[in-house]
Amino acid sequence: MRYCINCCIHLLPNDLHRQCFRCRGPDHNNQKCPVCKGENKIPLYTDSKQMKWLAVLEVRTDHCESWNGFFCLRKGKLCSLMFGLIVMTLVMVSYILTGAKHGLLLIPSPFHYGAFASNPSLMDNESLSDMKDHYQPSKMNISYVKDYSSIKLIIDTITSKIEFITRQRPDLGELRKQEPHMFSVIPNKFLPNSKNPCWYEEYRGNTTTDPYATNSYALYSKRFRIFFDYLRKVFWNHLYHYKGKHYRLRCLPHFYIIGQPKCGTTDLYDRLRLHPEVRFSAIKEPHWWTRKRFGIIRLRDGFHDRYPVEDYLDLFDLAAHQIQSVLQSEAVRERGKMNNIIIGEASASTMWDNNAWIFFYDNSTDGEPPFLIQDFIHAFQPNAKLIIMLRDPVERLYSDYLYFASANKSAEDFHEKVAESLQLFEGCVLDYSLRACVYNNTLNNAMPVRLQVGLYVVYLLDWLTVFDKDQILVLRLEDHASNMRYTMHKVFHFLDLGPLSEKQEALITKSPASNTRRPEDRSLGPMLPTTKAILRDFYRPFNTKLAQVLFDDAFLWKRT
Repeated sequence: MRYCINCCIHLLPNDLHRQCFRCRGPDHNNQKCPVCKGENKIPLYTDSKQMKWLAVLEVRTDHCESWNGFFCLRKGKLCSLMFGLIVMTLVMVSYILTGAKHGLLLIPSPFHYGAFASNPSLMDNESLSDMKDHYQPSKMNISYVKDYSSIKLIIDTITSKIEFITRQRPDLGELRKQEPHMFSVIPNKFLPNSKNPCWYEEYRGNTTTDPYATNSYALYSKRFRIFFDYLRKVFWNHLYHYKGKHYRLRCLPHFYIIGQPKCGTTDLYDRLRLHPEVRFSAIKEPHWWTRKRFGIIRLRDGFHDRYPVEDYLDLFDLAAHQIQSVLQSEAVRERGKMNNIIIGEASASTMWDNNAWIFFYDNSTDGEPPFLIQDFIHAFQPNAKLIIMLRDPVERLYSDYLYFASANKSAEDFHEKVAESLQLFEGCVLDYSLRACVYNNTLNNAMPVRLQVGLYVVYLLDWLTVFDKDQILVLRLEDHASNMRYTMHKVFHFLDLGPLSEKQEALITKSPASNTRRPEDRSLGPMLPTTKAILRDFYRPFNTKLAQVLFDDAFLWKRT
């Protein structure tokens, strides 16, 4: 194989230099050829012969010269063209991402549902000028103001489908059939000399047996292993010995803080645990009734082994040890006094989260759950006391979004997620009952924000089908934040707790309510005024019913 050194054109084995099309045939004259330029050059052979370095260098040099720089120029233009295309692509991507977010695109964003006209008269008696007092919209938010009238049609459809129908309470036999093991462990009567529901259970293990070896809370969470290590060390010291047998004291909570998330339940928990007569579970939120007993550890991870009721009872062992010390004291045994220590549990999912029912209980014909959490709690503890802390559902939803959203958080993103969730909820109520949609696992997982958690009255009415009204204390976070001493006294009275010294009361009520944003969320500002108006319209009929049930117009949250 050989090449013409003037133009690097491939020659056949029998070709001569003069046959190169650049050198133009048999009349070629090296002296006159503009390519050869008077130089008597020879072909460069590359087949099985050693190449000369000078020849190689000469070929590379004459390559560009022989083509009059065309090839080099073409390569440079190609690189420039590719670079330009990359830059244009990056600019367009940046334009789309920022423009879609702020409503600057020439084409409408897919998250805006149609053409919208502002209707301030429907904004809970607020005008747009009133809204400017707490939020100054920028030009980027103008497109979201247009959303109101279109989404209002969705809300009107939802409102037209609202019916508060009393559910049928299942009988005890049906509950036993669903949870036979639970009913075999928890007795139907408790110790008469204890205010808290407790009972003695025979322990059949020996001194080498680890009573917490199979506890799922300890196995799945490293945080609680220290707690269970301590319980193992003191376990045998708290066994009750009677007629050659060993008994351990088991307890359930006397009261439950059942909801709602992002409504100040943690602050209430932190203050109540300072009362000398109150104890809590080892974990603030065991979520056993709603999730762990079904094998749900994290919703995104699917189902695991179900946590048995014994694992839940283990969480109250430390409090049970203290109650047992009181029960064995002389004052209780000889003077007939009562144990006044009570145990609480504060899982904020207890009031509303029944999403797992569809996987474990027979489906009903109308899509509503046949059994709810409160049915089982009431079956074991008909005298249980329940505390509910609520908050303006509009503000609760935004706080919930800021806490649980992982990325791209903004007022605009929240607005789009609200609009999408409303559309999904509308689609459900068109085909199913309100209760079926509220407890619909598929819908609740599909909605980008948890609209259903703010439908307080739907859940409260279902709890009132099994518990008396005087067993439920409903508080507002707004009242708790403005007058904490008053709300804490209401809680103390509701739980029938003993009096406190001035020092103890000051310790419980000294600091302000802690329900503030995380530092990384404080720069995001409030929700858009249009989003607030939309949510006020959505929650208004539910708040109205709640205020009627509780005989308190403060739960209308007209101004918060």
